[in-house]
Amino acid sequence: MARDTLTGTRIRERRTALRLKQAELAEAAGISASYLNLIEHNRRRIGGKLLLSIARILEVEPSALVEGAEVALIAALREAAAARPDLKAELDRIDEFAGRFPGWAALLADSRKRIDALERTVETLTDRLTHDPHLAASLHDMLSTVTSIRSTAGILAETGEIEPEWRDRFHRNINEDARRLAESSTALVRYLDSADSEANLTSPQEEVEAFLEENAYHFPVLEEGSRTVDEIVDGSASLTMAASRDAMRRYLSRYARDVTRIPPAPLRDFVAAQGFDPAALSQAFDAPLGSALHRLATLPAEAGLGPLGLVICDASGTLLFRKPLDEFPLPRFGAACALWPLFTALTRPAQPIYRLVEQSAREARRFETFSVAEPTGGMRFGDVARIEAVMLFRPSFDSQRAGQTGQAPVPIGVSCRICARTGCSARREPSVLAEGL
Repeated sequence: MARDTLTGTRIRERRTALRLKQAELAEAAGISASYLNLIEHNRRRIGGKLLLSIARILEVEPSALVEGAEVALIAALREAAAARPDLKAELDRIDEFAGRFPGWAALLADSRKRIDALERTVETLTDRLTHDPHLAASLHDMLSTVTSIRSTAGILAETGEIEPEWRDRFHRNINEDARRLAESSTALVRYLDSADSEANLTSPQEEVEAFLEENAYHFPVLEEGSRTVDEIVDGSASLTMAASRDAMRRYLSRYARDVTRIPPAPLRDFVAAQGFDPAALSQAFDAPLGSALHRLATLPAEAGLGPLGLVICDASGTLLFRKPLDEFPLPRFGAACALWPLFTALTRPAQPIYRLVEQSAREARRFETFSVAEPTGGMRFGDVARIEAVMLFRPSFDSQRAGQTGQAPVPIGVSCRICARTGCSARREPSVLAEGL
């Protein structure tokens, strides 16, 4: 069932949550209870003044009834289905499930996320057990010592009369081996408990993204200069892993560098005067276009630019930074859609790329994207340039810019595993979705 046909279901769920009777809502909206019943069971479409009236009574935005807020949740459910294709989940009814039972859907998506985290923890520990030389040497030493103690104890237990001199020697050996075993096991426990060997139920990537979400991707203390990068990272209780802290330092260093290029007060003045214009912002401050895109995407909501998402990748295509939107989910693991303009920018360094993209042919969710790939870090003769690509995206509301370009929307997805577009030339692996969009 398409998402736009679930408006009635959302009206019924919202009315029930407010404990309104069907007759009460119908009377307030100026329609009959029987007609409202048809709407709530998705047998009659609704729009125009009636939709606005019902949305006002239910105290929600009309878009929440028409489009729903479960896009990211549906993407998470599709990832869960992709992990277990053998169970043959009813993917054609996933929109209806998320719309009618958002709590159960969120619980299922969260459970899948937790399973992913646990599996990654096991993989990390397994990899460490296999490749960590210190851990391997410690375990080998412990096993050798246990074997020595066991052999010596066996001789004492199974041999009858032993000369006192040999008996005392065996006792000394057992005592020395036991002391060495205690020392090595204590050292191993200390090593496993150290900061470099933290094993948590989350990955460094998840800790970093949770920290960014917690701060709404905006760090006023860094912009004001009241705290340094190290003070922010070291003062965070949520960044428990060494890898998380290192990744956050790298990102906040980039953030601070872009703040230096485009300071906060002049940036606010520019946005108030000219609104959303990345190219003009870059030219006004003589800053790299990637810095302008980053600064705009990390502005607080009160800046008035609407929802802005951002993704950054390196030259290998690995995603380094994610700021998703509810309607434009980003893959948490694995490769993203190869048709994203982000990756096109890597093939055309320093060339700004504007594209209108469409996330789903069935729902026609269109976004404006602004991408550029630029060198990062210092440039020296003899060095290999390190390139990073940045893509800012925002919902497209038939903007003037999109109309001027005359571009047809580029059909894209999140990743191949959960994209049901048929005939895609960029597909790397089969989709788990049964039907094409």
